[in-house]
Amino acid sequence: MSEIVIYHNPRCSKSRATLAILEEQGLKPTIIKYLEDAPSIDDIKLVLKALDMGPRQLMRKGEAEYKDNNFSNEALTDDELIAMMHQFPKVIERPIVLANGQARIGRPPESVLEILS
Repeated sequence: MSEIVIYHNPRCSKSRATLAILEEQGLKPTIIKYLEDAPSIDDIKLVLKALDMGPRQLMRKGEAEYKDNNFSNEALTDDELIAMMHQFPKVIERPIVLANGQARIGRPPESVLEILS
């Protein structure tokens, strides 16, 4: 099995539950606390490709950073949105697990099991 990575926010119950599921499977994922160590633009692009999503689909639209920084502006390009996601990582949906060239958002946490085999 390839390396397993989780973009994790320890304060989020879904993120904690997703990490617990991975550990219950005997896995030791690489934990990226993405609020402390913002993913690079290339990492965000990799995650979006693995999820088969556009940037807007991976955003937490209820966050103050989303509203305060005009993320809802439809004129913004995908590259501009990705750059803003790098600058304001709190708007990135969580948790995200990468494994075997695929990715899943841990909502519900059990959804990550789909990519572990």
